[in-house]
Amino acid sequence: MTGRSPLDDPENARFAWSRYRTIMKGMAAFSTAVVVVVLAVLYWQVGFVSIHLFIASALGVWLTIMLMAALMGLVFLSSGTGHDESIEDRLGEERDR
Repeated sequence: MTGRSPLDDPENARFAWSRYRTIMKGMAAFSTAVVVVVLAVLYWQVGFVSIHLFIASALGVWLTIMLMAALMGLVFLSSGTGHDESIEDRLGEERDR
């Protein structure tokens, strides 16, 4: 049986998810700035090739950074709230032998 997670408490959960949204908003702003730089460098290197190249590049860069931020943010949320420690480690006894 697993213990109760600190995220089960509404106040802790509200604080944790608020912090997660703050991280995601900051990363969205950072990602947008990176996309602007990437598009400027792309235009400087190859000129105007096709609007589709710029759209695909912008979406690819922005979504890649946001996916990384979302996954790492969830890792930080899980670890920072103590949610990881509330899980019962059934393999711990076998590992200790």
